[in-house]
Amino acid sequence: MNRNWLYTLSLTPGLITIYGNLTGGVFTFGNIVFSLVFLAISEWISKDFLSNAASDKDDIIPKFILILHIPFQLISVASLFYGIYTNVLTEYFIIGAALSTGLNSGTSAIIVSHEYIHRKVKYERMLGKLLLFLAGNSYFYIDHLKVHHKWVGTNKDHATARFGESLYAFFVRSVSDQFLGAINIESQRLKTENKMPFGLGNYVIRQLVLQSVLIFCLYYFIGIITVGAWLIQCFFANFLLEYVNYIQHYGLRRDENQRVTEEHSWQSDKFASRFVLVDLSRHADHHYYASKPYHTLKTYPNSPVLPSGYAGLFFVAAIPKLWFSIMNKKINELNLSNK
Repeated sequence: MNRNWLYTLSLTPGLITIYGNLTGGVFTFGNIVFSLVFLAISEWISKDFLSNAASDKDDIIPKFILILHIPFQLISVASLFYGIYTNVLTEYFIIGAALSTGLNSGTSAIIVSHEYIHRKVKYERMLGKLLLFLAGNSYFYIDHLKVHHKWVGTNKDHATARFGESLYAFFVRSVSDQFLGAINIESQRLKTENKMPFGLGNYVIRQLVLQSVLIFCLYYFIGIITVGAWLIQCFFANFLLEYVNYIQHYGLRRDENQRVTEEHSWQSDKFASRFVLVDLSRHADHHYYASKPYHTLKTYPNSPVLPSGYAGLFFVAAIPKLWFSIMNKKINELNLSNK
């Protein structure tokens, strides 16, 4: 069997989300149970999937799977709106549906957009921007490419979690610094082009305007409850994005003049993180070679390894004392931080 077919598992959260949004009731919590409970447990009890077998970078299967994520994301968001409009989703099940949709946006839209924005082909970058819009994100496209990959592991990177920094403190700092930094980067670019620095030519401002238009349309045509559901899904999607940023580089440091290597990112080879999250967990290789397609990323024996996968560590990171007791000890043992 071609290993690349396993990446079709990444479509599972979207399927579960869409079903829950169109069915209502307890099924609205389906993706939460699947992604944050079932996958989390599986990552603590399963062995690593360490295969570094060569995968053809031009294989059509991984490309097709990425394309499928786009209609799946569109339908998952649209089904949330439709479920509210038709009263299939009512009361607290609306919150369940919004959280499940946001979880899918965080594990599908943002992760696949991350793959696309690193591509050199213009239409693929446009697809990445579309997916970020559907997740309510206005800063990642700019900050990730212009700041994160250049300054990862240093104090100049907004998305590198510092030793002893909690997930919640990191979330506030990372989002605010990335947002303001992205606006500034765009304004500086526009100034050099003799254009209005804070007009619609500024990517971040343009995204905010488009988001405002969407919110107004939701309010006008469906109602305030839909606006609330949309904002919940956006918040949760972007909280998950920052959770991923948090665990990928927590406590790892490098000198600003030092080249980024495979030792400056945490990696995981847990089966669920690899194939449900399209090998995002092989993050060390991604930073070593940012343009490599996801299905060609490999694991490195000298890269620091997370104690579990991305799903398995979510509730660990959500409890700072537990996270510090595990990760700070691991960092100190490996002598990986410059505190």
